[in-house]
Amino acid sequence: MSNSAQGNIIQLEDGWNNVIKTGAIDVLERTLDNGFDTSFEPKEYIRIYTTCYDMCTQRSPYNWSRDLYQRHGETIEQYLNNTVLPALRDKTGQGGTILLNELKHRWSNHQIMNKWLKKFFTYLDRYYVKHHSLPTLEQAGLRHFKDEIYMNVKDNTTSSIISLIDEEREGEIIDKTLVKNIIELYEQMGMGSLDSYTNDLETPLLDATRSYYGRKREDWIARDSTPDYLIKAEKALGEEKDRVGSYLNSATEPKLRSVVEDEILQKVQMNLLEKEGSGCGVLLANDKTEDLQRMFSLFSRLENGLQPMADIVEKFITSQGNACTEKRQARLDSGQKDKNDDPDFVKSLIDLHEKYLGVIRETFSSHHLFQKALKNSFEVIVNNDVGTFSNAELMSTFCDRILKSGGEKLSETEVEQSLDRIVQLFSFLTDKDMFAEIYRNQLAKRLLNQRSASDDAEKAMIAKLKVQCGTQFTSKMEGMLNDLAVGSEQKSEFDARMEQQTDTKLSFGVQVLTVGHWPSYKAPEVALPPQMQKCMEVFKEWHDAKHQKRRLTWVHSLGNATVRATFGKKSYDLQVTTLQAIVLNSFNDGKTYGFNELKELLNLEDITLKPLLHSLSCGKHKIITKSPASNKINSTDSFCGNPKFSSNMRKIRIPVANVDSSHNKSRVEEDRSVAIEAAIVRIMKARKTLSHQQLVAEVLSQLSFFKPQPRVIKKRIEALIDREYLERSAENSQQYNYLA
Repeated sequence: MSNSAQGNIIQLEDGWNNVIKTGAIDVLERTLDNGFDTSFEPKEYIRIYTTCYDMCTQRSPYNWSRDLYQRHGETIEQYLNNTVLPALRDKTGQGGTILLNELKHRWSNHQIMNKWLKKFFTYLDRYYVKHHSLPTLEQAGLRHFKDEIYMNVKDNTTSSIISLIDEEREGEIIDKTLVKNIIELYEQMGMGSLDSYTNDLETPLLDATRSYYGRKREDWIARDSTPDYLIKAEKALGEEKDRVGSYLNSATEPKLRSVVEDEILQKVQMNLLEKEGSGCGVLLANDKTEDLQRMFSLFSRLENGLQPMADIVEKFITSQGNACTEKRQARLDSGQKDKNDDPDFVKSLIDLHEKYLGVIRETFSSHHLFQKALKNSFEVIVNNDVGTFSNAELMSTFCDRILKSGGEKLSETEVEQSLDRIVQLFSFLTDKDMFAEIYRNQLAKRLLNQRSASDDAEKAMIAKLKVQCGTQFTSKMEGMLNDLAVGSEQKSEFDARMEQQTDTKLSFGVQVLTVGHWPSYKAPEVALPPQMQKCMEVFKEWHDAKHQKRRLTWVHSLGNATVRATFGKKSYDLQVTTLQAIVLNSFNDGKTYGFNELKELLNLEDITLKPLLHSLSCGKHKIITKSPASNKINSTDSFCGNPKFSSNMRKIRIPVANVDSSHNKSRVEEDRSVAIEAAIVRIMKARKTLSHQQLVAEVLSQLSFFKPQPRVIKKRIEALIDREYLERSAENSQQYNYLA
């Protein structure tokens, strides 16, 4: 039974002085000061607890709850002011570790005192504190420590912590556990928030960190190369991250990282990127992959930190491409003949793109800024034409070398890789339509002259272009392949028909082409030998019976023939064009013809006949002789068969110079005009009214195969106004209206 239940009232001073102070508080203070373990026998603990309980449950005016709560606080305050604070002041100035160790010891003692007092006065917490909305005993104890101790020593302890951290940054070993314990004290002083930690430690620490790394930055930038500087920066950032993990609050990490990044990266970024002898351009030139990866990794931490680096990469790649172009220019300036076939130049661009595509992927993790830098640089490089022939023509001719028989000696895998790479290069071309026109002409020659090395490779290349530019871009090329596929079926049918023809000794075949798919060719009205004429009539009769609505136009300039030529006792198979065969047939009777006679006999113009005669009389294999002997065909020359002709080869191919250009520029310009006008009409039909600048911008955004000059677009707009598709606004001459 408690005393109050027996009617014995416990007076405040009696209970406090005789039981609580002497039995609990004095014992606690004594054991804490002497460093002994603090514990109470169960009986003693029950005696003190019961006394506190009774004093709090007595009826008023003998309920001492308010007084006990007040004396609980006064007791802690007195101990902190009389014992703890003087001890800490004695350690101030003796070195950071001494002060921090004393604070750690005193904080630990305070936690023990707070724990036991809470146990003794539990009833206060349970009822009095709860009913009066007062701080709990534990909270009150913390507040007293904060007010009496923490507020008096925080400046010194913060300085001590920062000094220790700076020592650790310099490579010295510090007591991390001690620092961690003191930082936990800062956190608890926030009473449930991090305000004390943030204001009293974190903010001064960030300021000190900025000063520390500011000094380091000036030292490093003066002494170190860019790679060495970045190694130190990377190490510093890693150490700061570990420091947070070891003893700082995790909320400090982004702030600390930001300060360090700003001081050692942001403020000297351009200095590092452009540093003479070791900047970004030098690292690229020397293929320093590891250093570039580190540079990319560090500058990716900064807001917009990669853009300056990407700009340097773009500038560097452009300079490398310009060096390739300058080499080609130097070769031409030294007297080398300019041709549409320069595989070394195209390979140098392919190798350059392949190299830096790998750098972008592996070193810069395919980051979009660096992909854009690669694209921008190669758009400049690939569209920088040198010499007579455009890069579009050089690239198309490079494809021709790969795809035609007798060209590059490559395996199927190598052909596939080469086509992939040239298409990647093609994607940067502005004049894609020009490439398509040239490529289509060269494809036609390969197909019609049976010079294509592989049908599969041809289809694969067209498929790659289709993926890059769409169906419209490759529809004519696909139509050409389809014509040949259909033609092979018709050939077998016509061969069966020719077997029934007994009045000709010629082996005769015809390839039917769709006009819209193939390039336009000259079709000279040559005088054909009777046997050829007969074969053509047979085919026309057969074809008209099968396709009544189709009209045939014969293009002899595209045909090929094998002529059996006998000189003495030796026979040769001459592989020539149809027109060469017709010229050779004229000399079967052994006659000598003057140039003009032959011209009249065959009904050919000078521009067509001269290359034919040159190939037969001035080339490696002189099947006919000309008088006078020279390497130029004149209208005064005479020609006859060469009875002395002899060769070690039985099959002889006699090439003829091609007088046609690789592409029809006027046709390309016409197609461009149509495309521009179609885009203008599409846009205006949808928008109804647009200003001149808006219309030009929209047209440029829609045209993917070429980029016309604004003046060309303006000219097409004028043409559409004349044809009443558009009109100028009456109020504003710079605005157009669509006419439905």
